[in-house]
Amino acid sequence: MTTDLHGRTQRLELSDQSLRDFEAVVLESTPEGIVVNRSAFYPGGGGQPADHGVLIWQGVETRIVGVRKGDDLYLIPAEGDPVPPVGTVVRAAVADERRSALMRTHSGLHVLCGVVFRDYGCPVTGGNMEPLTARMDFNLPEVPAGFKEAVEAACNAEILADRRIDVRVLPREEAFAIPDIIRTATNLVPPEVQDVRIVDITGLDTQADGGTHVGSTKQIGRVRVTKVESKGRGFRRLRIAISD
Repeated sequence: MTTDLHGRTQRLELSDQSLRDFEAVVLESTPEGIVVNRSAFYPGGGGQPADHGVLIWQGVETRIVGVRKGDDLYLIPAEGDPVPPVGTVVRAAVADERRSALMRTHSGLHVLCGVVFRDYGCPVTGGNMEPLTARMDFNLPEVPAGFKEAVEAACNAEILADRRIDVRVLPREEAFAIPDIIRTATNLVPPEVQDVRIVDITGLDTQADGGTHVGSTKQIGRVRVTKVESKGRGFRRLRIAISD
């Protein structure tokens, strides 16, 4: 959500969400985690899971099954897989089908958020996603008649409008001058973060966000609201599925 560095690792996915293959140098390597100098693996956050993929080195393949955040970003190797020695140049590949599905899903959630905020004035209280399926929680005291169908129709109308999805980084003061930049019930951007990454669905939704997204709403596919659940007084959970 801020800089393109996390510890010793340059985060390539923040500036190029289409990047799937890259080269890197191993800086630290154990069966518990591998640190490289540059990475396009999304480490997870904001409800979006971490990427999977592989490292290829000296004719050997190491499967990456997650990413752990700490002082550095640690790529988590599959149990039992060999790990490359420090100093090795590796060829890395992010699992494209999984990442692309998560990008469509994450952008679909932003469309959902934009529609519910615009039409019902409700802030988000939580959310989570897996490839092509997700849920988002809203502070919605009453569920109007036809709510589920109306939200689904409005989301798909915005998708068909093919709205551009732009990503940019702004100084904190400038970012927080944007009206309704925080769509969650509480501000989740830590005070020490001075450069804020903004995801803007043109004409619909502008949010502080650190995840990966498609380039326009039409690339999402179709949103289906599968269920509306009550999660306590005034709180509703909307579950969605993404399809072609």
